Amino acid sequence: MSRLHVSGLVLASLVLRAASAGAYTPEVEFALNCQGCHRADGTGTPGSVPALADSVARFLAVPGGREYLVQVPGVAQAPLDDAALAAVVNWMLTRFDAQHVPKDFQPYTAEEIGRLRKSPLVDVDKEGSKR
Repeated sequence: MSRLHVSGLVLASLVLRAASAGAYTPEVEFALNCQGCHRADGTGTPGSVPALADSVARFLAVPGGREYLVQVPGVAQAPLDDAALAAVVNWMLTRFDAQHVPKDFQPYTAEEIGRLRKSPLVDVDKEGSKR
């Protein structure tokens, strides 16, 4: 086996290990997985994707809102493990709507995310209108 081939295998192994270890920050994960629709500034896509800016943390103040934030399809089905997704949702709340995060807010945990995302919402408009 040539040195170049071995070097390539080692590099590929390191990249795969870093990716599987959750090497990205919540901000980078948001950029890679959410920003395309919700936009970098959280303003959303008018008419199709809701804004996060100045509104997302308000769900925490209504019954079922905490659960709703994780069960919407884009969150529940995000290609992130539970710990990475918890970090992204917690980051999103403080980044886009810190003024509405309750003072007694308990950050989402990987366990809570794992439990909630097993029951994604099918009809978000119907569920959202209940809140």
